[in-house]
Amino acid sequence: MGSPLSLHILFYIGPVAVSAPVVVTWAIMLLLSVGAWLLTRRLSVHASTRQAALEVVVAAIQTQIRDTMRTDPEPYLPLIGTLFLFIFTANWSSLIPGAEPPTAHIETDAALALIVFFAVAYYGIKARGLFGYAATFAEPSILMMPLNLIETITRTFSLVVRLFGNVMSGVFVVGIVLSLVGLLVPVPLMALDLLTGAVQAYIFSVLAMVFIAGVLGSDSEPKQRKGK
Repeated sequence: MGSPLSLHILFYIGPVAVSAPVVVTWAIMLLLSVGAWLLTRRLSVHASTRQAALEVVVAAIQTQIRDTMRTDPEPYLPLIGTLFLFIFTANWSSLIPGAEPPTAHIETDAALALIVFFAVAYYGIKARGLFGYAATFAEPSILMMPLNLIETITRTFSLVVRLFGNVMSGVFVVGIVLSLVGLLVPVPLMALDLLTGAVQAYIFSVLAMVFIAGVLGSDSEPKQRKGK
């Protein structure tokens, strides 16, 4: 079995190498985009079973955002919902024979963590203004600014390590057991791996909410409601 850090190159687009995780990522994005379009193209006041199931999922994400961030969930629903659904689907893509979850590769996890990093800055500046957001690094004292800057970087790195370590280790262990003892024995491990994948998608999304909520300020909710 090869190194878990290695990438299998499938083809080239000019000088750009396209690896297997990239292709799986494209497939997941296409699946989620087409699925979202199919599920939302015929919304009605009298909800069908399909629409009711979709509304349950959306309401659950909204409730989690509201409970975690203590603010109106609507501005953050597209980002948090997309992160959760993508990571959840990516982690469970190991069910497809021959497919390896893109989240088992550190490049994908780094890209997801960078999305959260820039989202924190975006929502912080939107809520407080540029100088107000910059002032958060000097809280509670200007002496804390270097530590706050380091914390911003290290917590982003922790998102990468947590997601990569848990997903990659699950895939790696199942692969080793499968190569040693055959097809049926690793089934319990695969079930545990799927549970871990779902939990990691939830944890990543909750941490993103916590990081964003930390820069919004105590007056962010009244402002949003007033704007409505």
